[in-house]
Amino acid sequence: MTEIDERTAFSQRGVNAATVLDRAWDASAFTASDVIAATGLTRSTVIALCDEFVERGWFAELPNARAAGGEYRKGRPARRYELRADAGAVVGVDAGEHCVTAAVADLRGRELARTHTELDPDGAVQRTAAADATVERALALAGVPTASVLCIAVGVPAPTDAEGNSPEGEFEFWSRMNPGFAAHFRERGWLTEVENDANLAALAEGAVGAGAGASSYVTLVSGERFGAGYVVDGHLVRGRRGGAGELRMLKLVEGVGSTHGVGALLRQWALAARSEGTAADTSPLMRTAPERLGAEVVFKAAEAGDPVALGLVERLAERLARICAVLGGLLDVERIVFSGAVAASLAPVLRLAAERLGDLTHPPAPELAASTLGGGVVCVGAVTRAVELVRTNAMALVPAPRAAV
Repeated sequence: MTEIDERTAFSQRGVNAATVLDRAWDASAFTASDVIAATGLTRSTVIALCDEFVERGWFAELPNARAAGGEYRKGRPARRYELRADAGAVVGVDAGEHCVTAAVADLRGRELARTHTELDPDGAVQRTAAADATVERALALAGVPTASVLCIAVGVPAPTDAEGNSPEGEFEFWSRMNPGFAAHFRERGWLTEVENDANLAALAEGAVGAGAGASSYVTLVSGERFGAGYVVDGHLVRGRRGGAGELRMLKLVEGVGSTHGVGALLRQWALAARSEGTAADTSPLMRTAPERLGAEVVFKAAEAGDPVALGLVERLAERLARICAVLGGLLDVERIVFSGAVAASLAPVLRLAAERLGDLTHPPAPELAASTLGGGVVCVGAVTRAVELVRTNAMALVPAPRAAV
């Protein structure tokens, strides 16, 4: 009986500690009374745990309110604490097909540095080496020693299983994009997660982007190929093998027929219009060098009233409306967020797509929104996820010394 009681007491203490630590993550400065009010724990429990977390390095004790300029009429001023944002660092990586980007952040998710490296998409070995070099440069730029890294999250353009591994896929593309990043970074002793890039984009949009406030939404990463991250009833949907966001089904959708994204489609259509001579000689579609012809040129030309460019925008809007009708109808989401570097130019297209979507779906149709997080959205999501992992696993992690970060 004694053994069971000891285990129960140990377990309850762990729950109490996690509760106090979790409260600290949600606050800036706080007192023991704040934690007691929020958690219902006893004063002695909270004070003992706060002292322990100060000693372990998770908390910093701040000057009391009176010393900090607060007003106390009587009694002893309350002790104040805060989570040490410099108790460690996290790294978020976007290991894209053509570029690796690494961001270093503190435990509040505040970005300290970001670097990137261009890639040969066919070189699997070079991808691992490039990721290492990019992470090291970001850490150096941030002034963060390797020993202070508590977690790394890596986004890849491939489905991933629970261990962070990817299947070979068509022409071994997925395994080339993810050449064992999970095992590689775990060898450093870092808490590691490798996740599909669209899933990380979805987490970013929900935390600080256009998905905020929606309990169910889809994030469509809309560059060269479409990929999706699904958040339904507040939970990221991954599927049995991590492939829930793969959109091969678009090949079966009438009026869509492929997974080509906004960038690829507008480039292809603009080049076709050029070669067919359907645009006037004065059109930007004709005057721009073929290698520079793409989404940006088409959008600017459409904004200036170019008739062929306007036609391409309308064609794109119809295609996006059909994609959204399928995804919205399947998952019953309240919002579909278009994410990635091209999203900043999509507002006119989405207005047209939303009008068409009303004809394709049962009301109410999902809201269509353009992300404001730009091309760095996967890195933002990777940092968000890394901070979340540290928060979840904090009791098993060792904070960095105070002078280390």
